Amino acid sequence: MSERRSRASQQDETSAPVIVRRSKKGGDHGAHHGGAWKIAYADFVTAMMAFFLLMWLLGSTSKYDKQGIEDYFNTPLSSLLGGNEGTAAARPNVIQGGGRDITDSRPGDGKKTQTEPTPPTKVAPIVAPADAARLQQLKEKLTALIEQSPALKAFKDQIRISITNEGLRIEIVDSQNRPMFPSGSSKLQPYAVTILTQIGAALNDVENRISIAGHTDAVPYTAGPEGYSNWELSSERANAARRALVAGGMHGEKLLQVRGLADVLPLNSNVADEPTNRRISILVLNKAAELAFFHDGGRTTIDEASPASSAIPEVVSRLQPVSVSHSTP
Repeated sequence: MSERRSRASQQDETSAPVIVRRSKKGGDHGAHHGGAWKIAYADFVTAMMAFFLLMWLLGSTSKYDKQGIEDYFNTPLSSLLGGNEGTAAARPNVIQGGGRDITDSRPGDGKKTQTEPTPPTKVAPIVAPADAARLQQLKEKLTALIEQSPALKAFKDQIRISITNEGLRIEIVDSQNRPMFPSGSSKLQPYAVTILTQIGAALNDVENRISIAGHTDAVPYTAGPEGYSNWELSSERANAARRALVAGGMHGEKLLQVRGLADVLPLNSNVADEPTNRRISILVLNKAAELAFFHDGGRTTIDEASPASSAIPEVVSRLQPVSVSHSTP
């Protein structure tokens, strides 16, 4: 009986199939929830940071830098090989084609790190007090002469007297209906001769030298021979004024310069044929301007009667050079 049972159990054991269950590890569902999404998310965050950083930089960049960036990407070869002024390629760099020079102080290149050099200022001649007082007295005398002389008082509106850095300037200007010279001529009108002869003797009261300049308006002179222009006309008119001054009693040795300036120094540059631009300018030079005139010409003294020591000390080193044109004999 027991043997039957043991055999039956053995038969059941040998006849029952063996089932093996195997579980898959990983697979597609597991890969979907793996570490790859972390890399994608990190790339996205990095891209967003770069985007916001770009927006911040563009917001804090001036229009000049933006223009430079635009020019660089539009014409990269031009940036490397050099470009026009105003483009990014034209900005001064240590190495052409990249970076920005931090010393460039133009707009949009950042804050200036260096102080701008002070532009040179024109140093006016320093006039000795005695010299200035002497010219002031001459101005007062001429003003009184114009008021007291009937021959001059009638033309007082055409005689202008002023003190400048170079000395005492006396200008005789044209008026609309009373020019000093006929049109295109260097011959003085009778009233202009009267003015100059009356002034000539008064200029002998001071030992200062005289410079005479002729001026024209801006209308081109075309009536004369070929090549004749306002330069020749202004020079001849200045020389005519010199002759009238000498005829009036001015000592010829006082004359230092006669020149024609055409229309380069107008009193009114807005009107081409402005009458006041046609004028004769008589400049009684102060000693500082006299010394500058001779020093620029290579001489260190003025003359025996008026040595350089009569001017203020060290004036030569402090004078701004003045333009000198050829004198007319």
